[in-house]
Amino acid sequence: MMDKTFDPAAVEARVSAAWEEGQAFRAGRPERAGAEPFSIVIPPPNVTGSLHMGHALNNTIQDILVRFERMRGKDVLWQPGLDHAGIATQMVVERRLMETGAPGRRELGREEFLRRVWTWKEESGGTIIGQLKRLGASCDWSRERFTMDEGLSRAVLKTFVDLHAQGLIYRDKRLVNWDPKFQTAISDLEVQQVEVKGHLWHFDYPVMDEAGTPTGAIITVATTRPETMLGDTAVAVHPDDERYRDLVGQRVRLPLVNRLIPIVADAYSDPEKGTGAVKITPAHDFNDFEVGRRNGCRPINVLDAEARIQIAGNADFLDGAEPEDAALALDGLDRFAARKAVVALMEERGLLRLVEPNTHAVPHGDRSGVVIEPYLTDQWYVNVKPLAERALQAVRDGQTRFVPDNYEKIFFQWLENIEPWCVSRQLWWGHQIPVWYDAEGGIFVAASEAEAVAQAKAKHGREVALSRDPDVLDTWFSSALWPFSTLGWPDKTPELARFYPTNTLVTGKDIIFFWVARMMMMGLHLTDQAPFETVYLHTLVRDEKGAKMSKSKGNVVDPVDLIDRFGADALRFTLAALAAPGRDIKLGPQRVEGYRNFATKLWNAARFAEMNGCELKADFRPEAVRETLNAWALTEAAKAVAEVAQGITVYRFNDAAAAAYRFVWNVFCDWYLELAKPVLQGEGVDPAARAETQATVAFLIDQIAKLLHPFMPFLTEELWAIKGQVLPTPRGLLALESWPELSAYTNRQAEEEIGWLVDLISEVRSARSETNVPAGAQVPLVLVGADEGVRARVERWSETLTRLARLSEIGFADAAPKNAVQLLVRGSVAALPLEGIVDLAAEVARLKKEAGKARAEIGKIDGKLGNADFLARAPEEVVDEQRERRDGEAARLAKIEEALVRLSE
Repeated sequence: MMDKTFDPAAVEARVSAAWEEGQAFRAGRPERAGAEPFSIVIPPPNVTGSLHMGHALNNTIQDILVRFERMRGKDVLWQPGLDHAGIATQMVVERRLMETGAPGRRELGREEFLRRVWTWKEESGGTIIGQLKRLGASCDWSRERFTMDEGLSRAVLKTFVDLHAQGLIYRDKRLVNWDPKFQTAISDLEVQQVEVKGHLWHFDYPVMDEAGTPTGAIITVATTRPETMLGDTAVAVHPDDERYRDLVGQRVRLPLVNRLIPIVADAYSDPEKGTGAVKITPAHDFNDFEVGRRNGCRPINVLDAEARIQIAGNADFLDGAEPEDAALALDGLDRFAARKAVVALMEERGLLRLVEPNTHAVPHGDRSGVVIEPYLTDQWYVNVKPLAERALQAVRDGQTRFVPDNYEKIFFQWLENIEPWCVSRQLWWGHQIPVWYDAEGGIFVAASEAEAVAQAKAKHGREVALSRDPDVLDTWFSSALWPFSTLGWPDKTPELARFYPTNTLVTGKDIIFFWVARMMMMGLHLTDQAPFETVYLHTLVRDEKGAKMSKSKGNVVDPVDLIDRFGADALRFTLAALAAPGRDIKLGPQRVEGYRNFATKLWNAARFAEMNGCELKADFRPEAVRETLNAWALTEAAKAVAEVAQGITVYRFNDAAAAAYRFVWNVFCDWYLELAKPVLQGEGVDPAARAETQATVAFLIDQIAKLLHPFMPFLTEELWAIKGQVLPTPRGLLALESWPELSAYTNRQAEEEIGWLVDLISEVRSARSETNVPAGAQVPLVLVGADEGVRARVERWSETLTRLARLSEIGFADAAPKNAVQLLVRGSVAALPLEGIVDLAAEVARLKKEAGKARAEIGKIDGKLGNADFLARAPEEVVDEQRERRDGEAARLAKIEEALVRLSE
């Protein structure tokens, strides 16, 4: 006997154990040796991480795909694993050391610190794997990989060495995003632009003649960063700016520093902004770096790695100048203290012309929270331009496609304008760069220290001392190899031959550049094949009001909490149902609770079937059913199977979920079981009809379990096991069963008859509701101009019609009675004479008033949405809310107008 209620917690643990015991998710099962392969690599979550809502969405979508393809008979590999997440992991471990009073990283030394990181990784780093299993992710867990596994590390070393040998990896001094707290370069992905209220300071720079004597002229520059003026090497004006045309080519004396710097003409300077003249500090601004390079102005770095003023021993800073003592006294000051000091010094000298309030975006480290510095350092770079060309061509040729396809334009735009990739990081945790230096600065790139020593000996003719580059590689470098390094590359393994290239990549739209593009570039360059056929990019999961989730807002929804409250199946189905392509998901507990109720509805239906003797029959054949109602239900099931399969195949998971929901809740539970009750429970029923109906109900519950399995694996696996207990021979796990095969089954006659019945009852119910017929009132129904077929249907189903539509009687007439609401149902006309039951005139007046309110509201919303200023200023979630309100009002208006048409006929 089935339990009275569905208990997700108990079922999930039991089902998970059954999957593990049966090795249900292993790729390369013997019975599928000849099957078509299907593979997906998981976007490896950080080893520091725990399951967040983005992971829940991402992995639910992947699991729907792999469970679906596994049921379609394919040999499926869903490759799991974790990313070492360099800076994030190092930060966590350093914080733990501090919190426990242990010595810091530098006191411990590199070897001991890394030992502690590995220990922490083994103890705590796999938290998210357990949480993914709770979500129901059907990865081949026996193949779990880590980006610093020995095999993956070997792939990273080989890639670096080979790219260097090909001239694609090189060392260069360029500007990077520098985090002064962690003292490392970071990627653009790790930089957040934060709007801050600051100031715009206008400084006067005196113009000099050729002998270096003041001419009496000045040029005023505006800056938000006074402290970097110490590193100015030019002033730029627009070539077409008449105000400064005569000054181009002359020099100014940089205040405080007394360095002579040129006035250059460059289109970067905007005549409409500030004074039209801008200070150029190539070592401390990305745009200035390019201006300086175009105009031959070398960069002068005036900050150290901790963002303090660096003057002592800085030969570039002096550059033949004689700085004021006040400038030299700034040495060692923090950048923000130096800012105040520079402003005060400029004001003392009468060179501060104006201070304006200024709100502007300032880059911050997403993990450190400190202001990021553009910083000039020696770093290792990959020349990705030629790699990008191949990736672009692969998409243009259709080797890889994006879903939704509008992301192709974004992909093209970024790769067509790609810059060299800085791959070095000043961290200890990660893949240490395989480069060694001799005392003269000679560089030896090798996969091992022994090879580097051999190279050095060959160059010098003797053994020389070498030191290894202390930096590590950007985490994205190893992640770029993930689709093939996890399969054993660079070795030619059987797994690589069978499962690479992969079929589909499912990831978030926010890392299309940082991960997707780099996997494409590396995959094509190193394996000569695009790493995946399809890239499905999903959107963000927001809170129920449409706001982006953040800890600071306190609106983060924890997926594990939702699983604890409502079960994994409810959360998964919610995410699938809301995953409309290109639209962010608004998620609140109420939505998940609603789909928990869906699970409960199915469970109760299965219990109802059990209590009414509906048991599986091993010899049941759908094509042999004789009862019209059963044939209709099977026809609807076949339609649902096709719609769900189509939705998953074209990555419209919301459509697939909607089709499954509609069949299970509306067709099976609400209509089929309701219409079958008289057969299952009535007196004097034909035994053959009852037996067939019982068998059909049981068969359809099995098909529903299969249909819903990719979305709700725990509930369906449990139902499969329970319902299979009556069969003469035990059956295996649902996860390894075949997808429903009902494509050949259709019964048009049954669909026409029962479809007509369902539509007629639905239309009567809608008309009653729209015209405010009291719930308990019974009304007459008149079939107008009914032919023999309709009359026969009414005779067969009169009791059902009367009961479900709450009718007092059913009659026939050649014309509709006066004051009746008319209904058109599949070509048949039906009428509800409501005179004496409803005040029709009052009801028309009420509906017209409601229609007026709806139109007014739509007009008001259209006014907002048509206002460019509103669209520019309003938060994204507010705009989305207005659009949803408009859709709701439009739908309400359509129903009102439909009711008015009925009352007017």
